[in-house]
Parts: sequence; structure tokens; C-alpha cells
Amino acid sequence: MEKTDPDPLFEQSTPGHIDVPVTHGRDISDLRSRHTKRAVRWGVLSFFFIQGIGFASWASRIPDIKRTLSLSDAGLGSVLFALPAGSIIGLPFAGFLVTRFGSKSVVTIAAILYALTLVVIGFNATTWQLVIGLLVFGTSGNLVNIAINTQAIGVEELYKKSIMASFHGAWSLAGFTGAAIGGALVSANVIPGHHFAGVSLFAILTVVVAQRFLLRAKIAGDDHPIFALPDGPLMRLGVIGFCGMACEGAMFDWSGVYFQTVVLAPAELVTLGYIVFMCAMAAGRFTGDWLVNHIGRKRMIQLSGLLITLGLSISVAFPFLIPATVGFLLVGFGVSSVVPLIYSAAGKSQTLSPGMALAAVSTISFFGFLLGPPVIGFIAEAANLRYSYGLIAVLGLCTALLAGRARL
Repeated sequence: MEKTDPDPLFEQSTPGHIDVPVTHGRDISDLRSRHTKRAVRWGVLSFFFIQGIGFASWASRIPDIKRTLSLSDAGLGSVLFALPAGSIIGLPFAGFLVTRFGSKSVVTIAAILYALTLVVIGFNATTWQLVIGLLVFGTSGNLVNIAINTQAIGVEELYKKSIMASFHGAWSLAGFTGAAIGGALVSANVIPGHHFAGVSLFAILTVVVAQRFLLRAKIAGDDHPIFALPDGPLMRLGVIGFCGMACEGAMFDWSGVYFQTVVLAPAELVTLGYIVFMCAMAAGRFTGDWLVNHIGRKRMIQLSGLLITLGLSISVAFPFLIPATVGFLLVGFGVSSVVPLIYSAAGKSQTLSPGMALAAVSTISFFGFLLGPPVIGFIAEAANLRYSYGLIAVLGLCTALLAGRARL
């Protein structure tokens, strides 16, 4: 057997198909060996982890940065908008870059930029420096997101079964890890810059090692369009993702307020709903693939939508500590698999490359995450937060209904 590159070699056939293995002199059984598949899977999982720990590290130090720059609540809100704005800026180009230059190259460069930008954010001295840093942080983070999910789709093809949710579970696990480290360093009075420098060093070292195990794709031609409109099937996936991410954003941003103002939980239990939701979401992502492989992607998304609806309905109808906690637990399990499964289905598009399809679906979905929380605030201001959560319950039901007509 002739000597070949040590990385698994995957190349893209046509724009509508996911990466498929080619041997280039290596026996196909070697490419699909348990050792090789496991190495590739851990390589991809590592990128999900470093992105999650990077984001959680930033989130854990927001109060310190707010105090350092003497920002008001309104000023902080305006500054924080730079992060999703950067994500939106990056979305239209992410699919093109992944398709043109390959997901391996894009995720490697973007992940390093993501880590370095975190250090810049930690040592910023002015509000404008923070805004610019967050714009770059959001843009590079979205490039990592699209590129590494494209890699994950290739790994799913290698395994011939659903494993996408476990990758997103690694992101959730990293979120817990980053929050815990951040809390410990806050207690130890470590400044954000030094904290972020340590996380950045860990992330860059991980990138250097893990990128060796990523799948390598054939580079597309120069005539590939920068932008591509989603077709009907992708649009339906995007709308499902919109509903799912609106529910997710509502839980991230408003769960503590709901327990404080509606459930009237004791001060020490105000965060209980958020913690239960996050734990259920992480657990759901690590167990979701097993369920998908037994009941199918479509039924899993339908079940997820029903769990979201049931959980929020319980929380709205019975706004007391125990039933609301149970409701948030169900919502966490429901939300956990929606986005991973939508991304997995998008990667199998028959009209666009995986990167372009992911970018199109992610763009539509992300607006749910962006618009959901402020809409809840407007409704809560005009009426009551329970009405807002009632609307999110309806979106959960829409997730289940739309899944019945989607190509999954």
C-alpha cells in the first residue's frame, strides 16, 4: 500500500451531496476503522468544546467588564448587541468560505481568531474597543459554527447514524465548564484579561492538535456563488429552527426573571429554572442521538416540539416552584435536539453544498434567537410574562407541526 497523508481524506462530489470518502491509495476499510472514526469524531468534538468554553468564559465576566467600563444597564445592552450583529455579518459569507476553501481550513483559522479576539475583549480599555472586539468575536464564532457543523455532517456520514446531538452536547458541557471556571476566577479576583488569555491558550493548543484529525474536502471552483437562496425544503427547516431557537433564547434570557416575578421563588432559588433547563438540554443532547436512531429524525423533532409545548404550558398554568421546575425540565429536553437535527438535515440538501445549506438554515434560525427575547419583553411589558411564555409554547407546537411537512 502506498504512503498517504495521515488525515482522513474526504472530497465533495456534487454541490448537493455531503462529503464522501475517497481512498487515494488507502484501503476503504482502514478509513472506516473504529480507530479512525473515533479520532475524527474527537477532533470535531474538540472544536465544539473550545467554542463553548470561549463563549461561556466571556459570559461569566460580563458583570466585571460592565463595572470596569462603568456601563449603565442600557449601555451594556447596546454593547451586547454587537455580538449577534457580528454573527449576522458572518452568516452570509460563512457558507461560501466553507465551500470555496474547505471546512477544515475555515474552522482552523476562525477558531484561532475566535480565541485571540477573546483576549482582546478581556484587555479592552474603552467601550468602542469592546464593541469592535465583540463584532469580530461574533463573526469568527459564526464561521466556526458553520464550518464545524459541516465537519459534523461528514462524520455522521462516516458513522452512518445520527451523532450530531452529541457534538452540540459537547458545546453545552463546555458551557458548564467555562461558567464554573469563570466563577472560580471571579472569586479569586483574577482580571478578565488574564482569565481569557488562559482560555485562549488552551483553545489554540487544542486547535493545533485537533485540526489534524478533521475531514478534508475538495475545494470548489471559483464560480461558486457567494450567496444562495434556500429552496422550499431548506426554508421549512429554517422556520423550524427559528421556532426552536426562539424557545431557546427565551429560556436563556428570561427563565430567571420568570422564576423571580411569576413563580415568586425564594432569592436562593431564582436560578433554579435556568439550571434545570440547562442540565436537561445537555443531557438531552447526549441521549438524543440514541433516540433519533430508534425513532427517526422527524418523530424526534415532533416529540421535541411537544415537550416544549407541554413544559411551557405547565409552567404557565401552574406558576409555582415545583410544577414550573418540572416544566422547565421538559422544555430543556425538548429544545436540546431541534437545532442539531435541523443542521444535520440541512447538510443533506440536494441543491446546495453542506456549508451553503447550513448557512442558509442557520441565518433563518438565528433570527428566532435574536428576536425571541425582545418580543417576550414587549409582551411582558404590555401584559404579563406568562402571556409571553404562552406564545413560546405556541412556537413549540409549530415546531412539531412543521416537522411533519419537512424533509428530514
